[in-house]
Formats: sequence, C-alpha cells, structure tokens
Amino acid sequence: MTSPTPNIPPFTSLPLNPLDPYFSAWGLYGPHDQLGTLNRLSNDLVATSAKSEIRTGVRIGLDAPLNAQTRSGKAFFGRELFGQEMVLKEPRCVNDDVWRFNSQVSTQWDGLRHYGYQKERLFYGGVKPENIHGEGFDERRGKGPVGRTVTRDGESEVLGIHEMARQGIVGRAVLLDFHGWRLAQDPPTTPFDSFKSCSISLQTLLAVAEAQGTEIKFGDILFLRTGYTATLNEKNADELSALKDVHPPNFGGVEQSEEMVKWIWEHFSAVSGDQPSFECWPTQNPSLLLHEVLIAGWGMPVGELFDLENLAEHCKREGRWSFFLSSQVCNVTGGVASPPNALAIF
Repeated sequence: MTSPTPNIPPFTSLPLNPLDPYFSAWGLYGPHDQLGTLNRLSNDLVATSAKSEIRTGVRIGLDAPLNAQTRSGKAFFGRELFGQEMVLKEPRCVNDDVWRFNSQVSTQWDGLRHYGYQKERLFYGGVKPENIHGEGFDERRGKGPVGRTVTRDGESEVLGIHEMARQGIVGRAVLLDFHGWRLAQDPPTTPFDSFKSCSISLQTLLAVAEAQGTEIKFGDILFLRTGYTATLNEKNADELSALKDVHPPNFGGVEQSEEMVKWIWEHFSAVSGDQPSFECWPTQNPSLLLHEVLIAGWGMPVGELFDLENLAEHCKREGRWSFFLSSQVCNVTGGVASPPNALAIF
C-alpha cells in the first residue's frame, strides 16, 4: 500500500536536463545542493512522523558492531578491517582507545562522494573526481565546485558526509521483511541466496508490504531485510574466508530495473538493507546501476549491512513495520561514508 506522491517531477521527466546522465535529477534543489533526496525530510514531515510513530518508547539499535567482519580475518571488497588499540594512561587509572577502520566495513550510509556515474565519471550535481581530490582548483579564489571552500591541503569539501550530519537522517521508516515473508511460505516458493547474484523484484517487495499491511508514504526511509545477516551467522570462518576471496563478490539484493527505480523515486528519502550491496551484485543489468542513479543521480543515501534481526523480531511481535528513525552520521568534513548511529524508535 502506498500513499499519493506529492509534487515532485514525474519520473518520466528524468533526466531533468537532457544532457545529464540517465535518470538524474541535478538542479532540482538548486545548483549548490548537497543533500539530494534528504531535502524531502522537511521539518513538518519529521514532526508529523514523530507524532504518529513514537508510541511506546521502545528503542532498537540498528548498527552492527564495527568489528563485525573480523571473524574471518578479512572483509568483503578488500576493505580494511576495524582495529582498536587500548591505551592505559599510566600512572593514572585512565583508559583511551584508538580506532582505525574503513567507513564502509560495517553498517554504513553511503554518502554522495561514494559512487558516481561510471561512464561519465561524474558525482551528484556533476562534480568530477578532480573536484573532490584537489586538482584543477583556483586556489587564489579559495573556491571549489558549487562554491564550497577548499581545505588547507587543497582538497574540497563538496558532497562530504558532514553535510548530512547537520540534520541527520531522521523520519518515518518502514521495514520490508522479505526474509521473514519468504520463510513463511510453506514450502518457500521464492528462491533467494544472500551470497549469489539474486534479484528481489518490485512485485515481490510490494507483496511483502501487502502481507505486512504496511503503508508506504512519501519521504519514508526504506529498510529491507534480505536475510543476509541470518545467513552470515550460519557460516563458519573458513566458509566466510572463501566467500571473501571471490572477486567480485556475489550478493543478493533488489533488482536493477526501471520500475524499481521509478518506485524508489516516487516514495523514499533514503534506502537501506542488511546486505553488503543494497542492489543485486554484480548487476544483472549492466545498463542500469542503482548506485549510479540513487547516489549520483538523486543524491540519495544508500545504507548497507544494517543489523535488522532484533528490529524484525519486534515488528513481527507488535504487528507493525513502521517506526521513527534517528540516524546521526559522523561529522567528518569531506567524509565519503559513515556508520549510521541509528535507532528505531516505536
């Protein structure tokens, strides 16, 4: 079930500029925009969502541990594992610790610097790699692309995760528990493997929403439970190590289709799931990558590796799959991605 779409450009009008990459919406929120679809989370929408969704005060954390991938000694996509150094501040009875980690090695929001249109080599709003990495700036003017200041090392701040940190990712969220829905079929009739390039169709997601009785409203933040975490926990260290040696790795996720992109455009402010790649990976449709369209085309945060197990259990017990989300990304100037620091509040 879905609510009416408010006054946004129809999907058929994308790209808004015929010379821009496919399905892009550059300029919709102005030439210097840094927030993309998070602009949909207006003060009124957030306030209304808080009033309707916060009823019992139950809070559920959605972040997996930062060291979640250390069990097999390596991470998917070859990313650096989380490291922690404990420091006893002798002679005082005081501890510090030092963390070192890739911002995408555990639960994360992909920011707008993460993924660009690959063929055009352009990020959201037409920002080029050299605009981010410091080449081609007029240092005498001290300005980078879209009027953002240049830092002392010559790199710009454009599209940094700090822009999302100013107000966070906050509003009404919905969980589509595909994994629970699939297992409830007797026998299961929807094949899926979290560690194979399997697609979840739009028709399937709509069937999950209908079975849950979940209304999807404009501006919602989508969470998709594919069963990746549950499947991961069944594998031993050797099995995980072998899977992480596969390049490119294979993951189940949402299908790469025009109808899926249209549905996301018409409803959501951000999308996320429990799997390492929100979309099916490697893509089964090379001419359409969701990361390109969502992140680079619309400026939509994409969340991955969320721990949705406790959330799904609570939703099933309460018979309610909508909630209020509070997610405050790390305030790192020029950051690419961030742990979400996310709470579901009921």
